[in-house]
Amino acid sequence: MDADSASSGRASGTAGADGSVGSVGSVGAAAIGRLAGVAPEPGVRKPDPLLVMDRINRTFGGITAVRVDHLEVQRGAITALIGPNGAGKTTLFNVVSGFDRADGGRWWFDGHPLTGRPAHRVARGGLVRTFQLTRTLARLTVLENLKLAATGQLGERLSAALLPPLWRGQEREIERRADEMLERFRLGPLRDDHAGTLSGGQRKLLELARALMARPVMVLLDEPVAGVNPALTQSLLAHITELRDEGLTVCFVEHDMDVVMGISDWVAVMADGRLVAEGPPHTIGRNPAVVDAYLGRRHDEPEATGEEE
Repeated sequence: MDADSASSGRASGTAGADGSVGSVGSVGAAAIGRLAGVAPEPGVRKPDPLLVMDRINRTFGGITAVRVDHLEVQRGAITALIGPNGAGKTTLFNVVSGFDRADGGRWWFDGHPLTGRPAHRVARGGLVRTFQLTRTLARLTVLENLKLAATGQLGERLSAALLPPLWRGQEREIERRADEMLERFRLGPLRDDHAGTLSGGQRKLLELARALMARPVMVLLDEPVAGVNPALTQSLLAHITELRDEGLTVCFVEHDMDVVMGISDWVAVMADGRLVAEGPPHTIGRNPAVVDAYLGRRHDEPEATGEEE
């Protein structure tokens, strides 16, 4: 299936072997519609951006890992961040989510400055992320992993912890939400198993469920289907599109182009730390900057008339 067919299948709600899953709900359709008139060019302004990044730089010694002049992520849409290995995608995620520091630049989330905020404050503000290598608490049960992610727990305060009547009601509500999340992600039978016994795909599901326990406005997913078997991959992709259709904003790093074409509403491309292209999925594969970023300069084409002669 080519890119145009994948895009068409995604919009009409058909599921294809290329990774397109599920149907687009009214919220998702509205987000796609707002992007319809946006020019496919790097750094383009979006009609309703939720996350805005401006002149972000991150260097390691003499190597520039990220130098993004401007990037906006549209509210309510699924944005894919792609690029070859070493392009700076995960480093950019680390910076805006507070897990790494920037050497320069500013960024805002829902109109509020996030520059320099630590990871826990970023998460409390509604921007939550997952990692390529899952980070579960192996010696806690699956249920305990979810309960731990809920924010604003009264029992975490020393003064309140000594008075159980103050937090027992909230604890029951958190456990109810956690059980609902486990059923949603089909992890219910594993409720009381230690997280360290889960398979790689199950840990990916657990990490996504745990992120949702924080009630985020936006999630950053770093290679959500890497190392996951095909059956669980389809389940994960269906969950991601459901999140978009429920009003959540999603930005994810991915190398599998079938996945990118199947579920994304917008694609941003990085190479050598820079943003080199943006656009709807069906336009990205034809963009010369994207071809060069993945395959290198096309030496079979002459650079100038003199070389051709």
